[in-house]
Amino acid sequence: MYRQGDVLIMELDESAVPAPFLEAAGELRDGRGRLVLALGEVTGHAHAVQGPGRLIREAGLFGPMLLHLPEGGRVVHEEHAVIPLPKGWFRVVRQREYAPGAVRIVAD
Repeated sequence: MYRQGDVLIMELDESAVPAPFLEAAGELRDGRGRLVLALGEVTGHAHAVQGPGRLIREAGLFGPMLLHLPEGGRVVHEEHAVIPLPKGWFRVVRQREYAPGAVRIVAD
């Protein structure tokens, strides 16, 4: 399990990946070639993955994301240490917080 700021990354056995996601195309990369896990609404910084792979968003407002890194990768952020990730599948979850009357994603 890995954590960088408000992003939690958990290793996932390939047998636990829902079949439709195994062949899903995944997210497009940003202008710097990264897969963005979370964009800082306040700072503009991003928790992002460098390296070959796919980021697949599950349905729903708070749905986690699936990350596939066939060769491993690195999670980078302007204000945190780099986290190396081994090859494989990962579930990516954004931290949430409760505000009176609502649950929301933590703003960075």
